[in-house]
Amino acid sequence: MREVFINDLRAVQSTLVEMAQDATRVMEKATKAFTTSDVALADEAIALGDTLEKKALALDEAAIRILAKQSPVARDLRILVSALRISASLERMGALASHIASIARYRFPGLAVPAALLPTFIEMGELDVKLGHEIAEVLANTDLDKARSIQAEDQRVDELHRHVFATVLSDDWKENAVFTVDVTLASRYHERFADHVVDISSKVSYLSTGEWHES
Repeated sequence: MREVFINDLRAVQSTLVEMAQDATRVMEKATKAFTTSDVALADEAIALGDTLEKKALALDEAAIRILAKQSPVARDLRILVSALRISASLERMGALASHIASIARYRFPGLAVPAALLPTFIEMGELDVKLGHEIAEVLANTDLDKARSIQAEDQRVDELHRHVFATVLSDDWKENAVFTVDVTLASRYHERFADHVVDISSKVSYLSTGEWHES
């Protein structure tokens, strides 16, 4: 019975890793669509985000079945509860990235970001994608050192987010209202994506090394 339970936990872990990879791919496609006005990539990001949402629902149902059948306690219970919360964060990451893709789609064939902020959004997108890859690795290997380093890397995303707000609120900002709304929302979506990565890394750090993957 214990072996079955361990296999169930491994399946949950594997799905979380897949979800993290999917959320990262959504962001990768979305941020490129946003900064290049690539409508095909925007559509791909939105479709992948929908698939991620279905995976989150399936994982939640699987975790609930394990809870009902196995009645875990102590560390096993913490793992499953953490998995449910991590799943919710990963689903939200995919949704946030999809929102960025939707902005790109709505503005096509025009660009959703003015030239003055283009480098900022390119860097913000690259950082989010990097963080997404790193959290997938953390979920796969329970790398606590990397989990802790993620929290420091998020600070740069916060800086870029503040820069966007400072730019649109400055007297030098002469862009129209559509640009203002688009970049403000997109910046917030990028920042929240990174925040969810940090939140997941904190949850993994809460668990003892090896709890996610028993050999």
